[in-house]
Amino acid sequence: MREWYFEYEIQKNRPGLLGDIASLLGMLRVNIVTINGVEQGKRGMLLRAENDEQIDRFELIVNTMDTIRVTKLRAPKLRDILAMRHGRYIQRDLDDRKTFRFVRDELGLLVDFMAEIFKQEGHKLIGIRGMPRVGKTESVVAASVSANKKWVFLSSTMIKQTVRNQLAGDEFSDNNIFILDGIVTKKSTDERHLQLVREMMRLPTIKVVEHPDMFIKQSEYTIEDFDYIIELRHEPDEEITYEIMEKNQMMSERGNDFGDGDFNF
Repeated sequence: MREWYFEYEIQKNRPGLLGDIASLLGMLRVNIVTINGVEQGKRGMLLRAENDEQIDRFELIVNTMDTIRVTKLRAPKLRDILAMRHGRYIQRDLDDRKTFRFVRDELGLLVDFMAEIFKQEGHKLIGIRGMPRVGKTESVVAASVSANKKWVFLSSTMIKQTVRNQLAGDEFSDNNIFILDGIVTKKSTDERHLQLVREMMRLPTIKVVEHPDMFIKQSEYTIEDFDYIIELRHEPDEEITYEIMEKNQMMSERGNDFGDGDFNF
């Protein structure tokens, strides 16, 4: 059986509208897996049917109804599935379609989004932008747990400044999630650390780079190499700048508790 995502906008709301649609699907032997509101005035359904003909017949009939307007009927995408779970769509940049925006109140949605990416096999390069203590590292670790993956820090200020120059044992597994802080790695003068980063970037696995704009300044990579860019803010209009973060990272090197260190997400 295959799955489809069906979404419609209510044109004339009346009692029994959902029941009519559900009855039509039932007569066509199409199963409803999940129903949820996804936007103001819109409802989404995850459907399951044995063949395309059932969905084709449903589409022909439902398009004759003046009470609704079909907005999507397709194989479900990741954003569709998450919208069904959380009741709203992830905000996506209109100009750069690989950039997704979240605010701190949406950490649950962000963790779910990253966990689904982490479950995929093969190479994925993910960049996360955000100011200190907004929840970047916290979200990556939580998503790793949700995806049942082990996370490995190559560079970080999570507990204390970490700059790894070698890995041991199962840390080399391509089933791990490799995390690095772009500011810390950019400032590192340890050639062994930089070589380790280059090796990890060539592995067919998931890499997560905090502060990707700083990471690419002294590396062979560009923003175009990233598969996803995630922006996390305290408030929707918060500006993400690097001057404060670089200053905090320098203070952290001197032993002060600034930046994303000491679990201050």
